[in-house]
Amino acid sequence: MTRPRVLVSTDIGGTDPDDFQSLVHLLLNADRLEIEGLVSSPYGKGRAADLHAVLDHYAADHAALLTHADGYPEPAALRAVIKQGAPEVADHRGYGAPTEGSDWIVSCARRADPRPLDVLIWGGIDDLAQALHDAPDIVPRLRVHYIGGPNKLWGVDAYDYVETHHPELSIIESNSSYRGFFAADGADDRRMIDFVARHAAGHGALGDFFARQLPAVKMGDSPTVTWLLHGSRDPSRPSWGGRYVPVWGGRKTIFERHTTAADVAEVYGVVEFLLPRPAGYGPEDTARMIIDGRRQGPFSAAVDHGDRLRFRCSPRDPKIIPYLIESSHPDLDGRSGEFTAAPPPEDRWRTPAAGHPRWWCDDQDPAAALGSWPGARTISEWRDAFLADFAHRLDRCRPAR
Repeated sequence: MTRPRVLVSTDIGGTDPDDFQSLVHLLLNADRLEIEGLVSSPYGKGRAADLHAVLDHYAADHAALLTHADGYPEPAALRAVIKQGAPEVADHRGYGAPTEGSDWIVSCARRADPRPLDVLIWGGIDDLAQALHDAPDIVPRLRVHYIGGPNKLWGVDAYDYVETHHPELSIIESNSSYRGFFAADGADDRRMIDFVARHAAGHGALGDFFARQLPAVKMGDSPTVTWLLHGSRDPSRPSWGGRYVPVWGGRKTIFERHTTAADVAEVYGVVEFLLPRPAGYGPEDTARMIIDGRRQGPFSAAVDHGDRLRFRCSPRDPKIIPYLIESSHPDLDGRSGEFTAAPPPEDRWRTPAAGHPRWWCDDQDPAAALGSWPGARTISEWRDAFLADFAHRLDRCRPAR
């Protein structure tokens, strides 16, 4: 088997400890991967130091792992490819200044290697957006698997830049399918809790570290890895990492006025408000939009074409979503409205977007949904298999007796 070239961009240490779990899973499969980069990216307070902290536990288990397979890289080799990316999400442009992380993506992509560079996005897509802005020539060298959903919500400007300016990118965009790794599936859901006590705790430094993160298995970024290791390289075919459909058009909705619940936008799509710029609104004025009772945002306004203010967001839940504007300008401050986020109609999602030939997204067929999460059943159906495989990997951390 040819080992995939892998670069991970992660918000580890940020808002959700599941990235720590996913990194443990990645490292336990490092004998089957060529890990070329570990980049600390937004959203949240996570930094490269959090990646090094997990490597400390890998180093403690390295000798034990080598008794099972000789392909586990030296801890020092992995530390050498840890890079700091953007500490904050991109502004309204979707990119900013180069970072150590974005430069490393460019450097890895340009290496003389016939294999594609698999970029696994576990957090914000900001460093990838910066790399594509600085070096658009790397697009044909990349194969991206992006865990969107909440990550897309917070990093919507970087996502919009990538989708708008680099439609030829080869990418799987998983906004909800990844939840099949952990969402309740109607089976024995206690197994996600029992797994931690039975197969992680007491299984070397990595196992104990995994067990301290959360009381149950979550590792919602790991479908990017299982797709590489147990997939066919064809996103439309079933695999441990899910099954996907070609992306469809019409996912961006633009409102040029304040809205009501009668106005509909696609859930997980991009929503833009292009509102009239009030008289007297100057360079010193500020405006920001709060979405869904402060669950999202604030998203700052950008001046668009000189006469409008643009607010951009990405709704994560299918429901009526309120918004509120806070501004230094009295004609804007306190203005509010709402809109309805809804799934795409069947005739839309079954029609591939001609301009995005290698872009894939969650299967919207109701049979593929797990509860309210489209596509998640295409992963949850493999849950027992990938948990058994992960348990086998964790066993490698225990020294031979």
